[in-house]
Amino acid sequence: MGYYLAKLIITTLLVVLIAEISKRSSLIGSILASIPLMSVLAMTWLYIDTGDNEKVLELSTSIFWLVIPSLTLFISLPLLIKKGFGFYSSMAISIASTIIAYYLMILILGKFGIKL
Repeated sequence: MGYYLAKLIITTLLVVLIAEISKRSSLIGSILASIPLMSVLAMTWLYIDTGDNEKVLELSTSIFWLVIPSLTLFISLPLLIKKGFGFYSSMAISIASTIIAYYLMILILGKFGIKL
């Protein structure tokens, strides 16, 4: 139980830290947010939990392929806000678009024999 609490605290602190830094400097906040901290943490926790390099390899490969459709959010969100949509509606549309992009990417990769 203590281990899961430690994972939760460390992960939460990093997200809050990035949000707080972003209030002062969007450049530094965006640099920190663009570093794949969640991916690194997920791979680290997975390895600590399982000791299985193969599981880490599979996760990192899947993350690689899914980074491409995740860019949909970062393209659509600022465009929608610039077009006058509110933050929450822009975020909802961007998340929905990203989910569709993930689905399409998984379908396309499947056609090439790549299973995630």
